[in-house]
Amino acid sequence: MGHSLPELVCYIQPSKGAPSMTTLAASTDLRSFLDRHRAHLLWIKKSVPLSAVGALTAQADKTIVFQNIEGHSIPVIDQLFVDRAAQARVLGCAPSDVLQTMHRALRRGPKPLRVVPDAPCKERKILGNDVDLSALPIVVHTDKDPYPYTTSFVVHRNPKTEMFNAMFPRCGVLSRNEMVASFVTPTAVRILGEHRQAGTPMPQSIVIGVHPAWELAAAYNYTHEEWWELELFESLTGEVGELVKCETNDLLVPADANIVIEGFVDPVATAQDGPSPGPTMLFTPWASQQPVFRVTAITMRKDPIYRNHLMTPFTDHQELPRLWQEAILYERIKGMGIRLIDLAYPQGGAAMCLVMQIDPTQEGQATDAILAAMGSFMNTKFVIAVDPDVDIYDYRDVMYALSTRVDPARDVIIVPNTRGWMFDPRAKPEIGAMPNSAETRYPAVASRWGINATKPPRYRAERKDYERAWPIGMRELRLEDYL
Repeated sequence: MGHSLPELVCYIQPSKGAPSMTTLAASTDLRSFLDRHRAHLLWIKKSVPLSAVGALTAQADKTIVFQNIEGHSIPVIDQLFVDRAAQARVLGCAPSDVLQTMHRALRRGPKPLRVVPDAPCKERKILGNDVDLSALPIVVHTDKDPYPYTTSFVVHRNPKTEMFNAMFPRCGVLSRNEMVASFVTPTAVRILGEHRQAGTPMPQSIVIGVHPAWELAAAYNYTHEEWWELELFESLTGEVGELVKCETNDLLVPADANIVIEGFVDPVATAQDGPSPGPTMLFTPWASQQPVFRVTAITMRKDPIYRNHLMTPFTDHQELPRLWQEAILYERIKGMGIRLIDLAYPQGGAAMCLVMQIDPTQEGQATDAILAAMGSFMNTKFVIAVDPDVDIYDYRDVMYALSTRVDPARDVIIVPNTRGWMFDPRAKPEIGAMPNSAETRYPAVASRWGINATKPPRYRAERKDYERAWPIGMRELRLEDYL
């Protein structure tokens, strides 16, 4: 692997003794999380049409809870990871310590999970012919979406290795008990391929409304051949993660889930997925044929909360999948002996721009850091390196660095013919490389670029020309103290 993780024997730990329905749920379920951070959330008490959820969510700059959705008794929540403050609430740290906290969780690595015989997510069970997806407040995300889409993570299991896997797909509602499920990760595609080759239905369960640390664990998007992404839950929370077996398939899901949609992916049948937006907030790829998911059960709490991930700007759809990437890049660049203070994928970067705050001690370090970041993930198309005195979360500061510390002829790096991201409309699909390359835009080829917006190193005399002019007491005095 490209980053260090401790060697661990990871397994599913069986429960002992009486059912454990409240040990974890009492402290780390979604409702407790919301209650604990109630003052920081945006609570919408007025009646809201389901069709208005997307527009209102996109205008919110914080975690939002719709308490009264017209025609539904289930509240809807979104934006649990929308910015560093929200991410800090999930991780139990200060906003300035999010990257380091994620890195420490990465270093701790996967931990065993515990299976319990019963769980709150089974307080209500809707089985077989009683299944009706319209009972759930599933959101239509844009005016081009052909269906309402769930966007929470799903669970799979490889039939040969028996290893579990998590993925965040779009699942569009086709009928009361059928959905179309987009397969967007190599591991999930391989598992589907195993079932298609054998002609067997593929078990799948959609997990909706868990403590956000489960979502963060599921969003891990790097190599994990010997373990399951959800095994990172304890490293994120300090508590053992509890799972329960589904009712109609053999999958395991977090015991504290609010809603679980169970069923099987048809090995043959497909339906149109999309057009719907990707992390770039564009309808790229436009539409494709994806497998049909037949729902066999919906289980839920007696008072469930529906978790939505709005797929438009600027929401969890951009922020959540990048957090592990930031931690992995932090590990790699620090390992190069470069003083890296912070890095982040800014909201306006369409999940393709990375800003790094570094403190180079010699020429060449900024270039090396930029090249390492560009080569690590397909989505990292544009990398900006700035000094410690530049706030990477303030666009004014980043623009200032770009304007005053960059000579385009010397400080702009362009690398052609690299792996392109399927969601980048400028990437060129490699038609013929795979059966559906034109439709899925994978694999693709694109260029990358980086900008070194750092000052000359300390031993250069010209460094003094880049010192910023601040008023006396700018760092110590606060305007609010005088209001």
